[in-house]
Order: sequence, then structure tokens, then C-alpha cells
Amino acid sequence: MKPIRTDADHAAAVEEIERLWDAEPGTPDHDRLEMLGTLVSAYEDSRWAIDAPDPVAAIKARMEAAGYTQSDLGRLLGSRPRASEILNRRRPLTMDQAWTLHREWRIPADILLRPYDLRQGT
Repeated sequence: MKPIRTDADHAAAVEEIERLWDAEPGTPDHDRLEMLGTLVSAYEDSRWAIDAPDPVAAIKARMEAAGYTQSDLGRLLGSRPRASEILNRRRPLTMDQAWTLHREWRIPADILLRPYDLRQGT
């Protein structure tokens, strides 16, 4: 067992995982399978990391996934114009709005609290 440092190491580890895939739990082969899985996952997370969306992108993705409309967002935040300003990046989310979106729409709070760019002068 060795660290995965290159794409070639990664490919070899994935091949070994495929070979061990049906290993019986409790066997040395199954233990190796679990360790390789952990190593491959760590390598993939560092090599091909996916950035979390900014708050506006997260809100729009949640709206699309759940079939919510801008009117739904406006009702949730107390004002349709305010929802429009947020979606169009003219106004930042307040802490209360972020908390409401987290609680009601299950958008992760750490995403809603990230800094993001607003449109200037419009």
C-alpha cells in the first residue's frame, strides 16, 4: 500500500479496486479494498476538487431542483422585489435571509454565508 501521487498511481489503484470489488467482508482483500477506496477518494478530492457555488448560484440551483419560482423566494424573504435584487446580484443576502433559506430550503449555511460579487452601479 502506498500513497496515490500521480494519475498513473490513481489508475492502478482503481484497477486494483475493480479486482477486489467482490472481496468478502472481514478478509485481508476487503480491508485492502477499503483502504484503496479511501486513498482514491482523497486523491480525487484534491486532484479534481469542485468548488461550492456562490450563494446566488446555490439559490438558483435549489429553485430549479425544487420547482420554486422567484415569487416563492419573494414570499420566503418577505418581498418579491427583494428576491429580484438578490437573484440579480444587486443586493447581498442578510444573515436573517441566509438563515431562512438554510432552514426552509435546506441550502447549506456555509454556502449562503460565502462572500460573492454584486453588480456595480445598476
